[in-house]
Amino acid sequence: MSAVDTDDDVRDPWLPDLLLRTERDALVPLLRRAPEAAYGLRTACPGWTVRDVLAHCAAALVRIVEGRLEEGVFLPAANAADVAERADWPVARIVDELERGLTEAGPAIAAGDGTLDTVALGEWIHAGDVRDAFGEPGAYGGHSLSLALPLLRTASRRRDTPRLIAAVDGHTGPLVLGGEVPGRPAARFVGDATTLIRLYSGRPLVATRYALTGATEPELLIYR
Repeated sequence: MSAVDTDDDVRDPWLPDLLLRTERDALVPLLRRAPEAAYGLRTACPGWTVRDVLAHCAAALVRIVEGRLEEGVFLPAANAADVAERADWPVARIVDELERGLTEAGPAIAAGDGTLDTVALGEWIHAGDVRDAFGEPGAYGGHSLSLALPLLRTASRRRDTPRLIAAVDGHTGPLVLGGEVPGRPAARFVGDATTLIRLYSGRPLVATRYALTGATEPELLIYR
């Protein structure tokens, strides 16, 4: 994986599409072979089962595909309404809708102004929530991790998290996240990339090892 070590924000409009399609190829086969009972497992998202997470992910992507992006569409109340709307759907229908969204949302995101780029990151993190609930190894890692990290950088800046320089295992240089705060030195992180994802997304950090100085965990959250 290459280092993200400059302040230049050069948008790659097709990066979200690549991340979504890569995740589709990894996640959908896992979902197709999972037993029905697995969809009732609780996830890292408070109050949501695997089924709920997938319903939310599918609904969000199909809204993008169909251009149904009214004000407040991704706020908690709207997310809950989307999940409730799918409460009586067979699991296979939810997975079908998710597969469609993962396949078709990328071009719609690429055609936009970049506002929706980090939706792809959220979808990938939710896929990690599902893998984590299933007990799969490397829940927030895998081949698509290198695609997710640049979008984490974008999200960390848009959510006004403080500047952080991360020394990440396997990287040839530092990852520079967040934005500069006048008069405040950059925070420092040492650890692996999957733990960095957990830290910024508010996922459980049990059994992880990392060092964080110059910032608190709540300051880094991109989902609040």
